[in-house]
Amino acid sequence: MGSAQYTNSKRFLFTVLASVLIVGAVIGSSKHDKETSNALKEVCSSTLHPELCVSSISSYGGLSSKAGHMEIVESAVRVGISAVEKIKGHVRRLSRPGLDFRQRGALKDCMEIFEDTLDELHDTLTELQNTTFLSMPKHADDLKTLLSGAITNQYTCLDGFHLCKGHLKQDLNAELLNISHLVSNSLAMVCNISDKANQALGNADSISNRRRRLLSNDFMSSDDDGFPSWMSAGDRRLLQTPTQNITVNAVVAKDGSGRYTTIAAAVAAAPEKSTSRYAIHIKKGVYQENVDIPKNKHNLMFIGDGKDVTVVTGNRNVQDGYTTFHSATVAVTGKAFVARDITFKNTAGAAKHQAVALRVGSDLSAFFRCSFEGFQDTLYVHSLRQFYRQCDVFGTVDFIFGNAAVVLQNCNLMARKPSANQKIMYTAQGREDPNQNTGISIQNCRLSATSDLVAAKSSFQVYLGRPWKQYSRTVIMESHLDDLINPAGWHEWDGNFALNTLYYGEYMNRGPGAGTANRVKWKGYHVIKTSSEASQFTVNQFLQGDSWLPSTGVQYIGGFTGQ
Repeated sequence: MGSAQYTNSKRFLFTVLASVLIVGAVIGSSKHDKETSNALKEVCSSTLHPELCVSSISSYGGLSSKAGHMEIVESAVRVGISAVEKIKGHVRRLSRPGLDFRQRGALKDCMEIFEDTLDELHDTLTELQNTTFLSMPKHADDLKTLLSGAITNQYTCLDGFHLCKGHLKQDLNAELLNISHLVSNSLAMVCNISDKANQALGNADSISNRRRRLLSNDFMSSDDDGFPSWMSAGDRRLLQTPTQNITVNAVVAKDGSGRYTTIAAAVAAAPEKSTSRYAIHIKKGVYQENVDIPKNKHNLMFIGDGKDVTVVTGNRNVQDGYTTFHSATVAVTGKAFVARDITFKNTAGAAKHQAVALRVGSDLSAFFRCSFEGFQDTLYVHSLRQFYRQCDVFGTVDFIFGNAAVVLQNCNLMARKPSANQKIMYTAQGREDPNQNTGISIQNCRLSATSDLVAAKSSFQVYLGRPWKQYSRTVIMESHLDDLINPAGWHEWDGNFALNTLYYGEYMNRGPGAGTANRVKWKGYHVIKTSSEASQFTVNQFLQGDSWLPSTGVQYIGGFTGQ
């Protein structure tokens, strides 16, 4: 064979071999893609937005052909993180010169909220990386809480633009909804994987059918004394021990007898991410200041001298250009915050509309013997897990609102006289997604009126609540309802909006306003007839209270009060 002929033959063989390798690679890649696609489609089928689920995770890449459910949900969370990082850049570009005070405030709120969302999603990833398929039921409550909070944040950002001029809301609307849907997909996966793991473990008693799971989502648990389970014995003692017998870390006093004269200064000096309780004694006095307990301040505790004598007050409101979110006199996002014997007040008045006294986005937070005073939107239970015991809440329109998983136990909820032609609403719960483990549970409370409203109650209509968002969820049980409650009980938000998808329940209430014969006939309204259904909204089941409330020192009853 000549050299030219040999060279041509060699080239031919190389060409054939290369073709075989390419075909094999294509076939292998196709098989890999098909296997990944089938697994992804299966996991995404449990979500509310399956097409977005498949397309977003496929575009993100990085899944192996052997990716299981856990790897897929981790990828879904990473997709959400990427989307939040992207919208932060968009908001920075929108923050241009020439915006008015309200517009700047709404954009500032969104940037703060995005940071909270990123923290929640990164915490979710960390939790997932320490979780196996079979251990998912043990981690599910924390994962659901984190993802529920991340969904809520996007709608909070959008809500901040409702009084803004211009097109800021339209500019951000699609991206914000996309993020909420991406996080919704992650939440649905967690719920589905947890159910499957329970089935694999044979935990028949812990598996609810779909309808029941959507109603309960494991709200809270507590012990027989009423404290949620997450409250430690040490914190429980702190909440019940006389102030003079408590060793505190800092003292705030108007008269200069403490180290600090303002609450904000004491908070600023507190350690970051403390793993032990840091107690701040706030002596009697009226503190006119807006206080922010940021997310890097963990385990702070406010101890007042009594809700009648230790008062923190402000008057920010939406009529003066603030967003509802930023109108709060005191805002708490630092984890595991506790307060006792103090009043939080917003004095803006009924004519100023939304004006928050306290906003809470602090997971595992608790309030004991506190008072919250305002008119519209007094207590903003924004997100995550919260507990209130022996507290007073005063207000007019939607005066307990938000999308936390929250129990108010043994509290006084006091409607006060509103502006002319206003209807009084005790609650406005904001659950956006049927998989969120959120809602307002009111247990063994008294729903009544202040003296000024009693004198004029024939002039105003009073309702237990109305649906702020699509899957609004509120339960009132074992409580005393005064005669000011309208016989219909509940009121629409806007026509037929949410009437079929909400869950409003009443169980074993008493008093002249507790009769259910003339209540609304909505599909989503329930006169709860069994203790098993009602127990889903007790501290033990609704907030996993036994796992964290003992550490706060706040008394609580885990199940039914028996009142």
